[in-house]
Amino acid sequence: MRAEISFGKSLIGILFVGLAAASCTTTSKPAATAANTKTKQGQAAKVTFNYTAKDRECLQRAMYFESQHSDEDGYMAVGTVVMNRLTSGAYPPSICGVVAQKRQFAPGVMTREVKPQAETELATAADAILIKGARHPAVKDAMFFHTDGLKFPYDNMHYVTVAGGNAFYEKRDANGTLETPPPLPSYEVAMNYVPGESMLPPQFEALIPSEVPVPLPAPDPMATASTGQMRITAPVTSPETSVEPEPGMTIAIPIPRPAYDSVMLGESLPANGG
Repeated sequence: MRAEISFGKSLIGILFVGLAAASCTTTSKPAATAANTKTKQGQAAKVTFNYTAKDRECLQRAMYFESQHSDEDGYMAVGTVVMNRLTSGAYPPSICGVVAQKRQFAPGVMTREVKPQAETELATAADAILIKGARHPAVKDAMFFHTDGLKFPYDNMHYVTVAGGNAFYEKRDANGTLETPPPLPSYEVAMNYVPGESMLPPQFEALIPSEVPVPLPAPDPMATASTGQMRITAPVTSPETSVEPEPGMTIAIPIPRPAYDSVMLGESLPANGG
């Protein structure tokens, strides 16, 4: 009898342990799933910015001339300011637009000569920013800087670091809040390289002269004339249903639009930014 009672207690104990283990396993799965879902959502929240070879050159020029031709630390600090402005939404939506903005960066930043000796280090710094998402950690949210050693009587200049001969600062109000829209952190930014992208808007691409002449399409028989001297006094019909014009009837013949040549392009299209 005692053996049967002991066996019964053992069986109940085994069932209780099994249920407890099953209960723990069941409650841990939703937590893991939630963590995975949160990670996937964080990865999908990146904001993509396109850049071209010209944008990469603009970034290098800003880093070179604004850091007084210093070193990688100075290059990365200035490059971080450029990216902070790009992703803040308060400045032009392209790297070249940010760098070429009037009265913001060094005079001649888009036109002066970059010494060949600095090109390798500049390329490395630019690729670190654009491809790897690197930033100068001490620059933080700064979008402004001036030559180190200068003093200004403003209370909103919150200095964060000195690099490449420049003092970098954030503009903050009396409560410590940024006065400009904050930039996106690098882990929320994806830079997409667009090779061979034209610097002209899409509507102007057809006006770029080609090495091989492209024949103009046949004029639309239903189109109106492009000159004010001609006028249509009767509808133009298809060949199958055409009728002979009445005596004295004026018929307008559409004239193809004249081809654009280099002279017309030079007068009508704006010059590249710089």
